Amino acid sequence: MPDFITIARVIKPQGNRGEVAVELSTDFPERFAERRRLYALDEQGGRRELHLEDYWPHKGRMVFKFAGVDSINDAERFNGCELQIPLAERAPLEPGSVWTSDLRGCKVIADGSEVGVIEDLDFTAGEAPLLVVGGAGKRYWIPFVTAYIEQLDLPARQLRMRLPAGMLELDAPLSEEEKRSVASSPGTKEKGKRKKRERELR
Repeated sequence: MPDFITIARVIKPQGNRGEVAVELSTDFPERFAERRRLYALDEQGGRRELHLEDYWPHKGRMVFKFAGVDSINDAERFNGCELQIPLAERAPLEPGSVWTSDLRGCKVIADGSEVGVIEDLDFTAGEAPLLVVGGAGKRYWIPFVTAYIEQLDLPARQLRMRLPAGMLELDAPLSEEEKRSVASSPGTKEKGKRKKRERELR
């Protein structure tokens, strides 16, 4: 399991005094009032410690000001960086809750058969998040609800589930013939990509 988790990503410089616009991927933005030590992870895998001096909301995102980052040129060095915290500094969870970052990489076993590995979680389909599970060249979207869970063993990186009959067949990929049929149907629109987001989640 990773030593750090990502809670935001730098989008671009904001203003001319070193501020950066960031996209949050945490459900606990209020914790920035006390969470001042962050780590910037660049695309090459380098990690740098930063001190958060100030932050405020702006047009659906947040603006961060880091100590020692005082110009547009300074801020541009962080474009695309993931902003992380050590795993041990995550907010405490309520009993029965789990971190989405802990679920990624877990093997899903349904009714005694291996389905695949959890690649991501999709929060756009309704109240319950969907596990995005990939395996054997297929991808499945499985509701992460208590009724389907038999056992979650995080140390073993394994999630055992009991799924309704036919659920996995519903999420099976279309055949080439089915794809051609859907593409030629009047009024059909291509589905947009499912939103991908790293979250701290209760």
